[in-house]
Amino acid sequence: QVQLVESGGGLVQPGGSLRLSCAASGTIFSINAMGWYRQAPGKQRELVATITSGGTTNYTDSVKGRFTISRDNAKNTVYLQMNSLKPEDTAVYYCNLFDRALYYWGQGTQVTVSS
Repeated sequence: QVQLVESGGGLVQPGGSLRLSCAASGTIFSINAMGWYRQAPGKQRELVATITSGGTTNYTDSVKGRFTISRDNAKNTVYLQMNSLKPEDTAVYYCNLFDRALYYWGQGTQVTVSS
């Protein structure tokens, strides 16, 4: 059974930074993809960024140049460094693991950008 545990959310002022972490545990294949999605109130969940085990990254246009996704394969952990945060980044952020054709989700962590 695979579990994803997120941490690092919180309240930050516009222009500030936060770093999210997500640790995966259980039986995980070495070749996979991990990522972050977010869901704002009244909106659909959207992709923020993904990274493969080989290090290939993908970002949604609205976060390019501000967010950086990285991972530690030895720890099965993925990170999201978020800089220059904007109020429109406010959402619940979900960690995702795609492993052997299955998707796994974390419980979500709230990020609120407000003055």
